[in-house]
Amino acid sequence: MLRRCGRRSGGLLSRSLRSSPGVSVAELRSFIFLNRLQPQTMCYLGTWIRGSLPRSDVAAQIIEVAPGLDIEPLTDVALKHAGVRAGILVVERQFGYLEIHGGNDEVRAAGSAVLDALGVSARDATRPVVLASKIISMLDPQHAFLINRNKLGSMALAGESLFVLEMQPASYAILAANEAEKAARIKLVDYRMIGATGRLYLSGSEADVRQAADAAEDALRSRP
Repeated sequence: MLRRCGRRSGGLLSRSLRSSPGVSVAELRSFIFLNRLQPQTMCYLGTWIRGSLPRSDVAAQIIEVAPGLDIEPLTDVALKHAGVRAGILVVERQFGYLEIHGGNDEVRAAGSAVLDALGVSARDATRPVVLASKIISMLDPQHAFLINRNKLGSMALAGESLFVLEMQPASYAILAANEAEKAARIKLVDYRMIGATGRLYLSGSEADVRQAADAAEDALRSRP
């Protein structure tokens, strides 16, 4: 079972969260560090998160684990170890998710504390797998209307190009969205980072969408 954290001599005592013999170890499904959260990626979070709203250009760390409840003691470790704010804490059917943000050094320190508690390194996280990747040119008006009925971000317009990307684990969708936004002048229509798979929708001119698509896929394929 996961053990508690305590304080000793004014500092955080991160007792090992590694399991004892016969008890399963939490699976680190993703460990994503964003050194600069992009404005659209940040604003999209503001449409649904229940924790602290990050600001653009802050650093963020996203962690996904299985089983889901194991994210609770890891959240305890992260928040007690450094001066960070938590934006997402979700436990769903199979997986648990945590997003923390703040200064670069603080976020890295909190993330390192979580890795130490698990007894793993960032390289032990599950590598992302691209399940689908398509560019749709000259979006039909009816298609744009249907997409906009289900989106939480910007509107996709008829005549624009649309890029759709699906991956596993789901939390890598925020990495793909952030890197796509860095690379080109696109509109972030939607991204879903919780569940069995992650999805990204973005639109814009054909040239910008292709540049953003390359950046998003490169970010996933270059994970160690």
